[in-house]
Amino acid sequence: MANLSRRDFLKVGKSFLAVTGLAVVLGPIIAFFYPSNLEETPSDPVLIGPESELGEGESKTVRFGRYPAIVINTSEGLRAYSAVCTHFACIVKWDLQRNEIVCPCHDGFFSPHTGEVISGPPPRPLDPIHVEIVDGEIYIGGAA
Repeated sequence: MANLSRRDFLKVGKSFLAVTGLAVVLGPIIAFFYPSNLEETPSDPVLIGPESELGEGESKTVRFGRYPAIVINTSEGLRAYSAVCTHFACIVKWDLQRNEIVCPCHDGFFSPHTGEVISGPPPRPLDPIHVEIVDGEIYIGGAA
């Protein structure tokens, strides 16, 4: 094994740190110009699960293309909306006690039956998503 001088060791160390630093800087830049292939909204229906697993008053937040969706079993039936608040794109949650969809960021409240804004700063309703039950399975999206 060859003897490595202190100067050579430091050169190797500096080269390693330079390459690592370059990767840290270039990685996000490359990811920005070549993003992962996520659809805004899927063209085919997305399986949520069995209808029996979502009792009345319960909700489920699921991946729906690039953004999540919220599926709620209301007293009027299943409803699905984009889970992205129309105010500042926070993820909304289902609040069973209030019987409302709530944006925890800025106190936005939405109707579970229509997605309309009840109160708060959101400028428009949540985007609705088509819901269909096929053979006891819940599907969202696809053709309305």
